[in-house]
Amino acid sequence: MSESSTLPSSIVVVTGANGLVGSRTCAALVERGATVRAVVRRPGTAPAIEGVEERVGDVQDPDFAAAVVQGASAVVTTVHPMGTDRETQQRIAVEGTPVVARAARDAGVTRLVHVSSAAVYERAPGFGDVDEAAPLVADDATDYAVTKRDTDAALAEVDGLTRVLVRPPAILGPGESSVWNSLRPAAIREGGQARHAVPELSFSWVHLDDLTALIADVASGRVETSTDPGAGPVEGECTAVNVAAGTATFREYYEAVTGALGVEPVWDEAPVWTGQYLAGRAHRWGWSPTVDFSRALAEIDAGLRV
Repeated sequence: MSESSTLPSSIVVVTGANGLVGSRTCAALVERGATVRAVVRRPGTAPAIEGVEERVGDVQDPDFAAAVVQGASAVVTTVHPMGTDRETQQRIAVEGTPVVARAARDAGVTRLVHVSSAAVYERAPGFGDVDEAAPLVADDATDYAVTKRDTDAALAEVDGLTRVLVRPPAILGPGESSVWNSLRPAAIREGGQARHAVPELSFSWVHLDDLTALIADVASGRVETSTDPGAGPVEGECTAVNVAAGTATFREYYEAVTGALGVEPVWDEAPVWTGQYLAGRAHRWGWSPTVDFSRALAEIDAGLRV
């Protein structure tokens, strides 16, 4: 019998529920009939959606983590303090995320879905396409890439439940905290180094709606477990899955942003990675993106021209 047919409840815990990915994941889970326990640090910041129950606390606190996962069938972890110093990312992500994972295991939760990143993969010039077996970054990579890598490794050590590491590239979609729709364009508007890019560099992307659809399908049990990671998450193991809708170039992204802003990009020359993230595993799990690149760029354009 598959795990999806034996999930003990339709309660899913989502950490970082007020973030870009967390909030949309809450909505996608409710659309699939789940009740969501939305974990936030500040009262009144969880999505105001019927079926979403706000829980205020810190999942790095073992007692709070144990309480919030009781009776749940799945946990989705989305918290990573991007842009903070290495020590903060280490403490909150690498050391903090396994706290709720262990609490989930001890409470009999069957699935944990962690929002990782395709940044964990080595993408030096000359490297080819990247699947889930590709080499990971070395210790001299960016703080974000290394701490994402190390969080994945820490979760792999928490046995006793099915763990899924969802690895998206650039996430496109509107939102104040959206790196590619809001934050990067704001920096480009200001000028300086942010307007520089190597045009041939691969720009792999996925839309927020498509990313959270897969997260919700896995967390709700719509994607059944398997003994083969190519067919579904391996029950009781830790399975990575790339979630990329396509690959463009930084030229295409920058021209869209600078065109909307009315400024000029600055093109640099340097050896860069020109491969793509292979998402065949996600497709074999039943995932199919619905938002194409032109629509994603149109959302960016519309948001910047307001």
